[in-house]
Amino acid sequence: MKKKLVGVLLTAAMAVSALAGCGSKQAAAPAESKAAEEKTETVQEATEEAEAADRLYHWDGIYGSPIEFGYRNKMEFSFGDEYKDGPLALGMHKRGSFYDIVNVGECQIVDEDFRRVLKITLEYFKERQIPFYHKLRHTGYLRHFLVRKAAKTGEILVDLVTTTQTDGLGAETESILLDGWVKALCEETYDGVLKGILHTKNDSVADTIKNEGTDILFGQDFFYEELLDLKFKITPFSFFQTNSLGAEVLYQTAREFIGDALDDEASQTVFDLYSGTGTIAQILSPVAKKVIGVEIVEEAVVAARENAALNGLTNCEFIAGDVLKVIDTIGEKPDYIVLDPPRDGIHPKALEKIIRYNVPQMVYISCKPTSLARDLEVLQARGYQVKKVQCVDMFPATGNIETVCLLLRKP
Repeated sequence: MKKKLVGVLLTAAMAVSALAGCGSKQAAAPAESKAAEEKTETVQEATEEAEAADRLYHWDGIYGSPIEFGYRNKMEFSFGDEYKDGPLALGMHKRGSFYDIVNVGECQIVDEDFRRVLKITLEYFKERQIPFYHKLRHTGYLRHFLVRKAAKTGEILVDLVTTTQTDGLGAETESILLDGWVKALCEETYDGVLKGILHTKNDSVADTIKNEGTDILFGQDFFYEELLDLKFKITPFSFFQTNSLGAEVLYQTAREFIGDALDDEASQTVFDLYSGTGTIAQILSPVAKKVIGVEIVEEAVVAARENAALNGLTNCEFIAGDVLKVIDTIGEKPDYIVLDPPRDGIHPKALEKIIRYNVPQMVYISCKPTSLARDLEVLQARGYQVKKVQCVDMFPATGNIETVCLLLRKP
């Protein structure tokens, strides 16, 4: 019966994943459209079978993203050419190609300010014939262009990622070249506010953004975003949910799932495992005696501590390290656990340690249905029952979905 339920949950989650991108009209409302209705019916049929297997399980449907277009607050663009020896391009990798770059000047999942800085940057460096970094030859200057914009405050941060190879810049020195680019960006009119222009050096052969030193060319190297009445300081490379308005729906859902489990006296200890920049921990801190967050990314932990101080929260502790190892060193025992692991889910040994805490309830937030289904099978086999499932469409026009699960320890 447990395996049957997990299979049904997986079927439901995958159906919802296929549904994502059909279109959402408002926050905290089921995703709409003809295709959405049909696929929702498929999910509901599957969950009815699950309820027959176990009456505690309840499917709460799909919450749509508050906005369907222009929802992303972060994009990483790449420099290259659209075809071999073609003109300079700045955009995304062509599907199925490691080398070809497609210009995305009309990209609809970001707002107009993203498109403005993208256009200015491409035209500026194309006009000066500045070479991009060739992955095979390991030569060239331009690599990536990182853009971040807060949905609530409208603050914008941009970061040009280059190699230190300045031989191909022509008669201009690097400082003159970059000063001209900064001037071009600052002369533009934006819907938001341009808070910082950065330059990051990266000579790694890997085709990823690696920070080997960042200079501030204009303004500052951070900006602020707001979620559920909390303020968050975000740096160029710190993790933050890419759909700010959707994240409010996601975290509000998690908070509602927890509901009355945390008493009004704030007498309980909560573990926020895989805590990122501490968003969930800070949301729960007013109703907890203490919240302990564990996160493997050091920069995210530093940001979490800064954000907790920024919001005047004194009962949050954030620990840098692998959950598998760190939880053995924590003296406190949790009364409640929130799990928000990376896409691949929870390490089997870490999951066993988490189960041994024997907490009465857990909330599991997942961005990959297959990982969720695998971990749920283990949790159910060890005495936990899926009580409620809610999906949130954080990524309209894509096949990705976030899922929130409430689990109860069986009597």
